[in-house]
Amino acid sequence: MLRILPTARIEQAVDYPLGMPPPRTLALDVGDKRIGLAITDPLGMTAQPLFTLHRTNLRADLKAVGRFLRQHKVEAVVVGNPVHADGSMSPQAEKAQAFAAALQEAHPQLQHHLLDERLTTRDAHALLGHRSGYADRRARTKVIDQVAAVLLLEAFLTRDTIALLPDPDQ
Repeated sequence: MLRILPTARIEQAVDYPLGMPPPRTLALDVGDKRIGLAITDPLGMTAQPLFTLHRTNLRADLKAVGRFLRQHKVEAVVVGNPVHADGSMSPQAEKAQAFAAALQEAHPQLQHHLLDERLTTRDAHALLGHRSGYADRRARTKVIDQVAAVLLLEAFLTRDTIALLPDPDQ
């Protein structure tokens, strides 16, 4: 069963045995034409863009993603769930959930998560604005889905952290 995680969920941190790296996590920003992929670094601390998969059909897409799951020894998959701003289902959320369900069926041994990804693509466009060297629309299109996947993975990695405000007495 897919776990749908709210963005502000706080969970108990997991300790890994000494010398054992945390499992690698792959994030997917699923669109109609492309899937952006991002992966955690080997220590599981940061999100790194992997590449953009140009979609053909479900079977080929699942096969391509499966290669990366095996190649990078991924143990958890996060798929972005692009719901509307009010939390209701969007047509793209239904498509992303269908892809996530097919991926889970193909790889049941992995942990599967759906994460609210409202506005990640908009934030990715803002990051790749005119000052970033991606002013050309075609150049931005090549990496926008990867950046959205990185933002999604960063949200997943930081979902357990509590933001502390500075001590006003210091």
